[in-house]
Amino acid sequence: MKLLLIAATTGYQVREFADAARRMGLDLVLATDRCHVLENPWGDDAVPVRFEDPAQGVEALVSRGPFDGIVAVGDRPACVAAEAAQRLGLPFSAPEAVEAAGNKFQSRERFRAAGLPVPDFRRVSLASDPDQAARAARYPCVLKPLSLSASRGVIRANDPGEFVAAFARIRKLIEPERETSLQVEDFIPGREFALEGLLTAGRLQVLALFDKPDPLDGPFFEETLYLTPSRQPIPVQQAICGTTQRAVEALGLTRGPVHAEMRVNSEGVWMLEVAARPIGGLCSRVLKFEPAGSLEEVVLRHALGQDVSRFRLAPGAHGVMMIPIARAGVYTGVEGLDNARQVPGVEDVVITAKEGQKLLPLPEGASYLGFIFARAGSPDAVELALRQSHGRLQFQLAPSLPIVK
Repeated sequence: MKLLLIAATTGYQVREFADAARRMGLDLVLATDRCHVLENPWGDDAVPVRFEDPAQGVEALVSRGPFDGIVAVGDRPACVAAEAAQRLGLPFSAPEAVEAAGNKFQSRERFRAAGLPVPDFRRVSLASDPDQAARAARYPCVLKPLSLSASRGVIRANDPGEFVAAFARIRKLIEPERETSLQVEDFIPGREFALEGLLTAGRLQVLALFDKPDPLDGPFFEETLYLTPSRQPIPVQQAICGTTQRAVEALGLTRGPVHAEMRVNSEGVWMLEVAARPIGGLCSRVLKFEPAGSLEEVVLRHALGQDVSRFRLAPGAHGVMMIPIARAGVYTGVEGLDNARQVPGVEDVVITAKEGQKLLPLPEGASYLGFIFARAGSPDAVELALRQSHGRLQFQLAPSLPIVK
């Protein structure tokens, strides 16, 4: 069977999906945003696709078919996959639903129309006077680029001075040709959670519900720890799952993997986003299923139309730490890696930063130093293992030299 995978060239998950497809005996065709001028520069025979123009990219895929299924890794690839699925006659969510899921303003509008709890929100032109916009805001508030993901560019402001500073940072960060405005919304207090699931004919199958034990109150919102199963009471977990189902219905998503994030407080469950894609980076390695194995295998089977309702998380507790970047600099190495891997419960420590790589923390940055994976008998034990392992790592970051023009 032949399956089409649409992903960015820089995505960690491409290799994970390729390995899963190989184990399953599938013919995997890759479509990426690689240079369309060079002839097969990465040696993967990928179809070059321009993510900024999904309709144009679809035509290049037709000649490589027919396909038995389609999977997307990332928000922009999901938009291309939706267009391609419609053109190729493959099951996937509608393009307008995927576009709405990837746009913070459209998502908020659809959630509000469906009666879901939403903060007060509005769109502010990047060409507007930031001082005037700051005077019109309520505090605390959060400024967000409309289409960036992984908390990139998301900044909390507690007063007009912080608003103006955040506005300037975001305006430098985003691409003018892609966005002309940002979103300002009231800050939502509470604990944050994430949900990994699959949609079949609009019905949600929950694969994992993650606790995020670190408080995410700003000024930036860098995710670090994911733990599953959740330690929340069953009624809270049921409320999260039920609200996520309502959210996917509000967006119009019907088919494929979803990664949802939400906050919970005394007023209920507040959806932050529902992305039409699986969890990003190497985080999927934390999830092991019975009898399939990896998350990628479950997603591929689902894309091929197979029944995956019997698959369940492997016994025990699972956790991952996305190792944060503490400060800007050039990565030169790490000490304590062997000691970090020896912490009981830790399965692996993977450093994804490369020597000589310039690293930026949030809100400008879009990467991590690496990932720590742990399994144990309880979420508490997993959390302890992750924190102890991280405490044994010492990263070396040399100061970045300014660019001389």
